[in-house]
Amino acid sequence: MDDTDPFSFILLSISSSDFGVNFWISILVLILLLAASALVSGSEVAFFSLSPEDKEGIRESNIPSSETSLRLLNNPRELLATILIVNNFVNVAIVIIASYIFAQIYPVNPDFVGVDYLRTTIEIGGITFVLLLIGEVIPKVYANKNSLQLVKLMSSPLNTLGKIPPFSWLRIFLVNGTDVILKYARKRQIDVSTDDLENAIALTREEHTTADEHRILEGIVNFGNTDVRQVMRSRVDTIAVNEENSYEQLMQVILNSGYSRIPVFRGTFDNVTGILFVKDLLKHLNAPSDFAWNQIIRQPFFVPENKKIDDLLKEFQEKKMHMAVVVDEYGGSSGVVTLEDVLEEIIGEITDEFDDEDIVYTKIDESTYLFEGKTSLVDMYKVLEIDGKAFEEEKGESDSISGFLVEQSGRILNNNEKYIFENFKFVVESSDKKRVKMVKIIKL
Repeated sequence: MDDTDPFSFILLSISSSDFGVNFWISILVLILLLAASALVSGSEVAFFSLSPEDKEGIRESNIPSSETSLRLLNNPRELLATILIVNNFVNVAIVIIASYIFAQIYPVNPDFVGVDYLRTTIEIGGITFVLLLIGEVIPKVYANKNSLQLVKLMSSPLNTLGKIPPFSWLRIFLVNGTDVILKYARKRQIDVSTDDLENAIALTREEHTTADEHRILEGIVNFGNTDVRQVMRSRVDTIAVNEENSYEQLMQVILNSGYSRIPVFRGTFDNVTGILFVKDLLKHLNAPSDFAWNQIIRQPFFVPENKKIDDLLKEFQEKKMHMAVVVDEYGGSSGVVTLEDVLEEIIGEITDEFDDEDIVYTKIDESTYLFEGKTSLVDMYKVLEIDGKAFEEEKGESDSISGFLVEQSGRILNNNEKYIFENFKFVVESSDKKRVKMVKIIKL
């Protein structure tokens, strides 16, 4: 056997070596370090892939590590810095010990002249492969499917390591250094608020720009700040049918309303069970009066009141839907919102042959208007030609004129009672024990 042959030299070295205690201790330490690297790498994925339900589960659990887990989750930058620092220390230690072990198994051949490429390739490739497979790939795949268990396991060790020097020193340095970089980046960043955009649109208005074009630009600017409840049709104005109605009663509602989609409820409007598409009835026009029309309704799409209409528009596009049922914080139905309601916030009113005038009001003179109490604040802004910012800042959950007055005064105003807000005087023309019916608004 030729001693200069690399493979022969490896076999000869292994067969002739008498590995001492230090070698086997190094093997044991390497295994422990690989396990530590796997746990730390997996915890990076585990902590930052928790769902809201998982976090709520941690918050409600009574195990000792829950408080520690929540504290780490509430400081994500410090947590990530600790994980990265510890992981790098462990990986460096793995490389050093693995190189020592490899040198014992495959020592440098003193008779070999030049660079031993085979030895270098085996050493670098072997250590890299083991480190990536055991210390990165496998634990992160596991952590992605078992994140909650790994978070509970690693919360206390990571919390302890983050407080021990030099890990704590490096963590503070890394977090503070990141703050400096972000602060510098923010200085160079141009922050443009909605008000700035509106002012820019007003200042750059050219002579050839029409009022409609200008209104569309303003609608685009304010689009992301508008809630669903500001544009929805309230439940008292929504045409809906009880699923227990007969087929003849249903047809009468369809003919009187002229709508192509109608919500269907069971018992009360708070329990909406589906949406009836009128086109689905076309093949059943000659059906008998006992036809089970409620079997062809479609699943409803529910959205919360405080959802932004730009997000709702994306969901309408993704789900290929045109109507959603709006629910309040208690799960009751507040009304409905359609794709048309959302688009009207940008391009203005869209009317068809079945539409009545959407905003019911009377203009008495240049500064006096008469509105129904149920008129939405958004429609009032359009008629009065104001941006409504003062109203939006002061109002709470109200979306109609009557709701705003009740909210601000703390009670239902009686006939002829007045309320002044900003430069507008509200005079109650008609009310009862339940609501304000008619309101006169005077520009002061």
